[in-house]
Amino acid sequence: MCGLSALFAPAGAELAPAIHAMTDAVRHRGPDGEGFAFFAEGNWRLALGHRRLAIVDLSPAGQQPMYSADRSLCIVYNGEIYNHIELRAELEREGVRFTTRSDTEVILAAFRRWGENCLERFNGMFAFVLVDRPRRRVFAARDRFGVKPLYYWRSPSGELAFASEIKQFTVLRGWKARVNGQRAYDFVNWGLFDHTEETLFRDVRQLPGGTCVGATLDELARGVLPRRWYALAPRAVKGADAAAAYREVLEDSVRLRLRADVPVGSCLSGGLDSSAIVCVANRQLRDAGAEAAQRTFSARSSDPRFDEGRFIDAVVRHTGVANAQVDPPLATLFGDLPTLTWHQDEPFGSTSIYAQWHVFRLAAANGVKVMLDGQGADEQLAGYASFFSARLSSLARQGRLLEFLREMRALRARHRLSAVELAAHAANLLLPELVRQPLRRLLHRPASVGADCIDLARLGAEAVSPLLALGGNPTNVFEMSVSQLLHTSLPMLLHWEDRDSMAHSIEARVPFLDYRLVETALGLAEEHKLALGVTKRVLREAMREVLPEEVRSRADKIGFATAEEQWLKHGAPEGFRRAMREAGEASQGILRPQASAMLEDVIAGRRPFTFLPWRMISFGAWMRRFQVEVA
Repeated sequence: MCGLSALFAPAGAELAPAIHAMTDAVRHRGPDGEGFAFFAEGNWRLALGHRRLAIVDLSPAGQQPMYSADRSLCIVYNGEIYNHIELRAELEREGVRFTTRSDTEVILAAFRRWGENCLERFNGMFAFVLVDRPRRRVFAARDRFGVKPLYYWRSPSGELAFASEIKQFTVLRGWKARVNGQRAYDFVNWGLFDHTEETLFRDVRQLPGGTCVGATLDELARGVLPRRWYALAPRAVKGADAAAAYREVLEDSVRLRLRADVPVGSCLSGGLDSSAIVCVANRQLRDAGAEAAQRTFSARSSDPRFDEGRFIDAVVRHTGVANAQVDPPLATLFGDLPTLTWHQDEPFGSTSIYAQWHVFRLAAANGVKVMLDGQGADEQLAGYASFFSARLSSLARQGRLLEFLREMRALRARHRLSAVELAAHAANLLLPELVRQPLRRLLHRPASVGADCIDLARLGAEAVSPLLALGGNPTNVFEMSVSQLLHTSLPMLLHWEDRDSMAHSIEARVPFLDYRLVETALGLAEEHKLALGVTKRVLREAMREVLPEEVRSRADKIGFATAEEQWLKHGAPEGFRRAMREAGEASQGILRPQASAMLEDVIAGRRPFTFLPWRMISFGAWMRRFQVEVA
């Protein structure tokens, strides 16, 4: 887990100062060392930079940039190939000799042996840039779901830069931060970003998860053309026991992600997903005879509506893990906002990211360098309330009316939905887009607001749903899962987790995103995910006698949330008012005066609470911190 930098420029360019500055900008991603490589290839000059967070093979032999034995290949890489031990053994049987224990050397050997197809053999999270010197060719790739980031930007003078974080471009000649109007609208109004290759910075793009670029230096000069190397596909489950099949893959995923030469801990929110990871890991560590107690880290809340202490305590009693807790303080929220914004690179959707920040900071203070977390389960196993609409829509479209009515009753009883909310869920995916807008507001979800609080003309954006450009609205649980995994949910969560963890020099690993597990989940019938009001059914069944029963059977969902509504209305309304005014000023006219009026309505209870006020505050803080211009 590290930070990479790469620069490609025409002959005559001096790259050393620039690559050093780019690499320094992400020192937090790799406090354990740095390295550089410089090449002159024909009419091109190349520079690679790397900051190292040492996790596997802590010796100097694991430093990057790393060359192949004949020095024809050179790589900078961020991530972990969890099955590197198995791949190493396979390559050794074919005559390859290794000089380090690092997974970086395995990538180089795999590329030499299998070419670009080596990606299909990797089980891990990764982003890398590899230079094939004899062929004057560059190969860059990102893991299947984009757990690790990879951005690129071309300067006005023609230099092409790749980086782990957007802030690395801000130190380069010709950089100018300009807002991407449509993507900014998607975030502020719809709470959505990272759903396309574009970012909120107009000229910065990312390599989407599951894509790669292979091109000569001359071809790169004409443009970066990513191609998809991984296509998400359901995996057939052999046998009749879906829970047993799912549990088998989950256990192997956790086993692989416990591999490290440094202390490994876990996030523990008290929810089903993180608790499952903790409990599965606990069994494996005990079986392996681990001497030290497993370390877990949790966020608590002084507001009982958002506190999961009873569930956290249940897991701690059940496993005997060591648990450290933090209650993210409201008092430092706005003071920390510029730092959070700088590390996140782009605005973020709620103060839950602030809670996650404190959890990783607590883990770092306790000497833990690797953390397991539960991201990805909700998207593959119908864990969100948005799946209620998908389930009901699916039953209705199939004409399964009795099951539709039973599901309606079960959802209302289990999740305490009002009759109006339940009707809105039922109609949400069955009606035309124009009719769905008021339904989305009823369900407290984003909807088109036009020029209410946002000056669309100033922003240069249209008030359209970003979902339409992504193929329209999902109509069943499978389509909803694919949409959330690839576009509308998971990419944002992975972005926030990567920045929060790496800001504290911690590697975050996500066992639920083992591609075998995701494909297994997608291959299951939707009844295994959501039926009779029970979400994530296959996981609940797989964790029978593994999880404490009160956690396994809980129906509510909180996560690392904060009491944001309480903070806004009662804890620090003046702080939110001041932050909104500052956001309006920093937005250069994008946020209209109605934004402050909207905030007042939320504070007074005249308008339902949503995360829209925070998104506006975060957007303004982002424009100020990165000096973003509108024109």
